[in-house]
Amino acid sequence: MPQGCPCGSKYRYTECCKPLHDGAPAATAEALMRSRYSAYALCLVPYLLDSWHRSTRPALGLDDLDPATRWLGLRIVDHAIDAGDPEAATVEFIARFRVGGGSARRLHERSRFRRVDGRWQYLDGEILKPA
Repeated sequence: MPQGCPCGSKYRYTECCKPLHDGAPAATAEALMRSRYSAYALCLVPYLLDSWHRSTRPALGLDDLDPATRWLGLRIVDHAIDAGDPEAATVEFIARFRVGGGSARRLHERSRFRRVDGRWQYLDGEILKPA
């Protein structure tokens, strides 16, 4: 049976995030967010850097992602285009992960995205505390 996409969509990886990882532009900021989650799960550092806005892009190396991190799931909470600027968007998400044999953790973030030359890019994010 074909494996689903790491981002948790109903599609297979080859139909979902892989085309973006291979260079296709994301149609929406949410699609880029999903592809970035999958890139973390698959340790695709070059894609993470390419999809990061140049003004906030860190210097990551191929060894900077912990291979002991297992990504357990992604839930998109909200996705919105900025009403005053159609080239800006936010995506709120919750990503679950486990490092080594430790307990599962959650990352709840509201990420900002910017479309540059027709391509969505991750700008930055605000970590949200549980209510």
